[in-house]
Amino acid sequence: MADEPSLTRWSFQDFKMFYDVKFGRKREPEKKDSAVSGQNDGKAICNGNSSNVMSNGNGHVKNTSDMAIYEQYRSQDQGSSTHSNGVLANGMNEKPQKSLLPPFESAEMRTLAESLSRDIIRGSPDVTWESIKGLENAKRLLKEAVVMPIKYPKYFTGLLSPWKGILLFGPPGTGKTMLAKAVATECKTTFFNISASSVVSKWRGDSEKLVKVLFELARHHAPSTIFLDEIDAIISQRGEGRSEHEASRRLKTELLIQMDGLTRTDELVFVLAATNLPWELDAAMLRRLEKRILVPLPEPEARKAMFEELLPSAPGEEKLPYDLLVERTEGYSGSDIRLVCKEAAMQPLRRLMALLEENQEVVSEDELPEVGPIRHEDIEVALKNTRPSAHLLSHRYEKFNADYGSQILQ
Repeated sequence: MADEPSLTRWSFQDFKMFYDVKFGRKREPEKKDSAVSGQNDGKAICNGNSSNVMSNGNGHVKNTSDMAIYEQYRSQDQGSSTHSNGVLANGMNEKPQKSLLPPFESAEMRTLAESLSRDIIRGSPDVTWESIKGLENAKRLLKEAVVMPIKYPKYFTGLLSPWKGILLFGPPGTGKTMLAKAVATECKTTFFNISASSVVSKWRGDSEKLVKVLFELARHHAPSTIFLDEIDAIISQRGEGRSEHEASRRLKTELLIQMDGLTRTDELVFVLAATNLPWELDAAMLRRLEKRILVPLPEPEARKAMFEELLPSAPGEEKLPYDLLVERTEGYSGSDIRLVCKEAAMQPLRRLMALLEENQEVVSEDELPEVGPIRHEDIEVALKNTRPSAHLLSHRYEKFNADYGSQILQ
C-alpha cells in the first residue's frame, strides 16, 4: 500500500494515486531500478512529457511548482549542491536549518500559515532612527520596550519583563509607520507586517484561525514583532448597542486571547500597533497594549531639520528662508511638510516646462536645460497652496495622551 501522506502538500496526481491504491482501485506502480532512474538525469518521464522533479525526503517525487512555500524557502539557502537528510554529497554533516513553519495539527492550519508567511518582511526596510527627524520621546520609548530587552535580556526578568504590547497613536502623517520600519531595520527581529486583509477571511471561522496561526508563527520565529497598522479597523469598541457582526466579535475575542497568551510564554514576541483613532479602540485592547506612545506633530526644531534635508540650499545660491518656513508651518504634520517642499520644488520646473512648450522644438534628452533654483516667491506659493491636514484634532490626541499615554521624564 502507498505510504501515508506526509505533512507537506501533495500534488493532485500524488493525492489521487494514494487513494486509488488505498481503496484497491489500482496497484502501486513498481519502483524502477536506481540505475534506470539515474539515466534520466533528474527528470521523470510521464505520458511522454518530462518535468523537473525533487524528492521531499521520504521517497515521493514532486514537481517544484507543486512544492509548498516553506519547502521552497528551506531549499533557498542550500544552493545547487546535492544533499539528503541533512548530509551533503561530500560527506560533511550540515546543521539542520530552522523550518519556516512550526508543526501544525492539520493541513488547513499549515495552509493558513503559508499565506501569512508572505507578510513576513525578510529584507530590511532601510529606515534608521537617525533618518526620522524629531520624535525623540517616541524613539526612546521604543528602544526601551523593544531593543533593550533583546540586547540585555538579563535585566528584563520578573517584574521587569518586557512589554508585550505597544501602541503608536497620533495624527496622520506624523511618522508612526516610519517608526515601525525603524524597529524592523534596527532590531533584527522577524517582522510581520499585518493589515486587516491579512487576518480577515470570508470563510466562517478562518479569521480566528488566522489570528491563532499568526501568533504561533511569531513564537516560532522569536524574537519577532507583529506590526498591526490601523488597528482600529480590526478591534474597535465592542457592544454598546453597535450593529456588530458575530464574525467580527469572534475575531476580536481571539486577538485579545492570543495577546493575553503572550504573557505566559518566554519567547520575545512584541505587538506593535498604530492608529489615528485611539479613542475608538476597545478598552480590553488598551489594557493589553501596555505602552501607549503619542507621535505628535513635529516641533519647530524637527520641522527645520526636515526643511534643510528636503530643500537643501544650492552652493552659490541665495539661502532659503528656513525660519520663515518653520514659522508658517505650525500645525503641519511630517507628511504636510513634505508636500510643501514638493510644491516649492515644482515651481522652477513649471517655469522650465512652460518655456519648452512655447518653443515647440524637439530637444534631445542630453540637451535639455537644467532646472533653476528655488526662489523666495516659490516658497510663498507653496505655503499658500498647501494646507495642514491633521491640526484640528491635535487637542484630542493631547487629552488621550494625558489620560492613557506613556511618557519619559526629561
